[in-house]
Amino acid sequence: MTTRAEAIKLLEETGCTPNVIEHCEEVASLAVEIANKAKTAGHNVNSELVEIGALLHDFGRCRTHKITHAIEGYRLARAREIEPEISEIIKRHIGAGISKEEAERLGLPEDDYFPRSLEEKIVAHADNLVKGTSRITIAERTALMRKQEVPENIIQRVNKLAEEIEGLFG
Repeated sequence: MTTRAEAIKLLEETGCTPNVIEHCEEVASLAVEIANKAKTAGHNVNSELVEIGALLHDFGRCRTHKITHAIEGYRLARAREIEPEISEIIKRHIGAGISKEEAERLGLPEDDYFPRSLEEKIVAHADNLVKGTSRITIAERTALMRKQEVPENIIQRVNKLAEEIEGLFG
């Protein structure tokens, strides 16, 4: 598996800015905490996959800061032969997922981008709880989304993912 050092080097070499890398490191730190709590509660979760997936979740930001950064990161990861499970985390980390219809409206390739595996869900949730390098609550995230006029159904999707992940360990 790609190591932590290799993931950070990859972010640096492809031109991710220091603030993006710091964000990825904080998301990884939180995601590993969540994964470890889930493991302690008896859930089968790969903490190493969570850490590397979280470190590389914003890989595509070396090319764009638009929503298409997820698919750009996915393509870069696939081209560099990064593990498919990590590539999928990168592709599916936005919010709490994007439907085929939403993807089409957003200019993404037609596909569904919902996180499926527990590891994908943990990374997406952790990313929702980190703004820059600061940890925020899910209430703060949804308030930011409302301020940005994100549709209510998407906000509810983010809340549902939060409930699912936090429900793993009480």
